[in-house]
Amino acid sequence: MWGGRFTKDTDEQVDDFHSSIGFDYRLLPYDIQGSKAHARMLAHCGIIQDHEAELICSGLDQVHEEIVQGRAELSTASEDIHMNVERLLIERVGDVGRKLHTARSRNDQVALDTRLYLKDALRRIEDALIAVEAALIELAEQDPSIAMPGYTHLQRAQPVLLAHHLLAYVEMFERDRERFGDCYKRVDVCPLGSGAIAGTTFPIDREFVRRELGFAKLSQNSMDAVSDRDFALEFLGAAAIVGVHMSRLSEEIVLWATSEFGFVELDDAYSTGSSMMPQKKNPDVPELVRGKTGRLFGNLIGLLTTMKGLPLAYNKDMQEDKEALFDSVDTLERSLLILAPTVRTLRIRKDRMAEALRGGYLNATDLADYLTRRGVPFRKAHELVGKAVWHCAERGLALEDLSVQDFRHLGLDVAEDLESALSVQGMLKTRNCVGGTALERVLEQLAAAKEAIATRRVPPPTSMQGERVIPGIENSS
Repeated sequence: MWGGRFTKDTDEQVDDFHSSIGFDYRLLPYDIQGSKAHARMLAHCGIIQDHEAELICSGLDQVHEEIVQGRAELSTASEDIHMNVERLLIERVGDVGRKLHTARSRNDQVALDTRLYLKDALRRIEDALIAVEAALIELAEQDPSIAMPGYTHLQRAQPVLLAHHLLAYVEMFERDRERFGDCYKRVDVCPLGSGAIAGTTFPIDREFVRRELGFAKLSQNSMDAVSDRDFALEFLGAAAIVGVHMSRLSEEIVLWATSEFGFVELDDAYSTGSSMMPQKKNPDVPELVRGKTGRLFGNLIGLLTTMKGLPLAYNKDMQEDKEALFDSVDTLERSLLILAPTVRTLRIRKDRMAEALRGGYLNATDLADYLTRRGVPFRKAHELVGKAVWHCAERGLALEDLSVQDFRHLGLDVAEDLESALSVQGMLKTRNCVGGTALERVLEQLAAAKEAIATRRVPPPTSMQGERVIPGIENSS
């Protein structure tokens, strides 16, 4: 396809090293889609005949079908999916197939295919994110009044509602959806027509192709269009942040499922056992989700490193974007899809949560607030309560074990209404500010969360979606 300049074939080892067909085969449906639009545009502009475009398009459909069904082999000698498709097309329709690449370079072709692929992937990932959010909401709605200790520094801090805790993760995943929706805007740019670097001398109609492929806008600089991988980096960055959120949620599930916490029990279908210890019920799913975050981080750092020293415009180094991008899409989608049912099927142990609320002096801050409302400066109230906690800790008591007279003896100005103020329900009820953990506010958060996941941030498909193709690949030898 490109050997006219050369007097001998490339070394077989170079072919194997150079080839990307082992991973970019999954761009097949997008390459077919983009090539058909390009052929129709060439006919529309009078660069090729209408019947030639029709023959090319029907030939491309045939090539697509044969590859998907395993009746046509892809070869490393043809280097990548684009050259393999063109080779197979020419074999089926003859010399007219050689006209397809008029006014096009593989540089703008691969940029187009990758953007089409990522647009498709972003839609699926948004659906997977929504599934996780829905699972968290469903778990929270089982009983929004269940209370548990909230933690800072992994030390018991203040009581919160379990639903409030779960909705914190919904907030995180909502931000992720917003990031992907914003990323989609940068992906949704059509680069075809940029040629290898400087555009093309043919009288093409780029707007025609943009409309055919459902892109929002056209790239405006041919050099940038063929060498831009910001959209891929942006996706990998957003995916890495989702990885952080999935990992944090998974870590909490792992902790809560321990005998030491016992706040939840994993469903048998989302747990594993031990080959040696018959009593074990291991949280392998959340552990593996937590572990896969490292892949998402690594793919981002890898592509950032690849891109950091490249001069304009296209360089072969950019071939390294595909495996990172494909792996992050697969890792993220699979992790989200397994995390959703894992969360949905958790069994809540509210008895263990209630037991945990009885220790750790979770009402200390409320006692300080109580004194402040009675006119004691907060810093002084903080000091007095700290001394009261020390007094109780020395004697193995809880703050609620002290009587009004005991508190007064310790120098705290309290009244008979103190008992209600220090109860779990009393502490929860008073946290009624916007975003607080009072039941009234949490019910509002639940309603808002359910409304939010009904809103799609990544546009639905406007063109064909790609199948996942795993064809046989023929070695160059």
